[in-house]
Amino acid sequence: MSQPVGQAAEVDVAMSRAVALAGRALGRTSPNPVVGCVVLDAAGRVVGEGLHEAAGGPHAEVNALRAAGESARGGTAVVTLEPCRHTGRTGPCTRALIAAGITRVVIAVPDPTAVAGGGAQELRDAGVEVLVGTGREAAAHVNRAWLHSMAHGRPFVTWKLAATLDGRTAAADGTSRWITGAQARAEVHRLRARCDAVLVGAGTLRADDPHLAARDVADVVQPVRVVLDSTAGIPLTARVLDEAAPTLVVVADGAAADHLVAAGIDVVAVPRAGAGLDLAAVLAALHERGIRSVLLEGGAHLAGSFVAADLVDEVVAHIAAALLGSGRPVLQDAGITTITEALRLTTTDVARLGDDVAITATVRRDS
Repeated sequence: MSQPVGQAAEVDVAMSRAVALAGRALGRTSPNPVVGCVVLDAAGRVVGEGLHEAAGGPHAEVNALRAAGESARGGTAVVTLEPCRHTGRTGPCTRALIAAGITRVVIAVPDPTAVAGGGAQELRDAGVEVLVGTGREAAAHVNRAWLHSMAHGRPFVTWKLAATLDGRTAAADGTSRWITGAQARAEVHRLRARCDAVLVGAGTLRADDPHLAARDVADVVQPVRVVLDSTAGIPLTARVLDEAAPTLVVVADGAAADHLVAAGIDVVAVPRAGAGLDLAAVLAALHERGIRSVLLEGGAHLAGSFVAADLVDEVVAHIAAALLGSGRPVLQDAGITTITEALRLTTTDVARLGDDVAITATVRRDS
């Protein structure tokens, strides 16, 4: 069914607002999706809005209906994801919408899960008009990590890199602080805050002893700091083992990790693959723990391994206006030997960060 011409513009604006609301909760809701909702009264005026702020808390529709009160009766709910029809830690959003007297629901993206999906049909069965597809592209983009995880059974992987214009991450003598400027470094902390986990390898840990927590971000839910360390050789003095954020050390099956467990460190073992770990198994283990988005901050070798295994979904490149001419390259051993095998990406955003440029691009796949 089509929506009344007089309210089409109001619905489009409301959906844009709902997408923005959903984006506020990135990094805070896993294993649940991010969802935003705006309620319009019968005349098309905004009377309530809400978002799903944290797993276990009220869903976006419930928060928006509470804000709207009786003004919701006879109105429209504009929501970024199909309302759930099941009872989990909270009740079904479909029943809340019906009880509030909502007569029309506009949905951007259908819920792909067997448990929560089907809400649109339940609403239709109750006599509620349902429209699906308004704002689909923007709503799917803000929720891409969760949608990807539901489709593939593994987290969405974003590789963050910082390099000079000639693709170097360190000078010939190994120095790398700082490739990019203060604005780009601050953006890295915002990126971390929007992800469920930040991942590095043992090589980066030994070379840089990174902390990996998100700093100077208000009301942050700290991402899990994941260290891939096949031999369980991480020193107990490593900065990632402090209490600023949770940490998970991933080791190879059979690795001697009793000393880490005895120190209270969270450890998971996965199969080996060649000289390292089975990266698909690593991501499957993270998915099992409710992690839906991973920020890969490892070095050139680890990034190359992820690319070679086709496990990178998005790249955020911070490019400094600087040249080195020699030094460490940004990517190595990606299994690409000829130009026709180049990994092609689609640019989704370009932003200036002081003298640096941030390029965000998604990996092109046929499916």
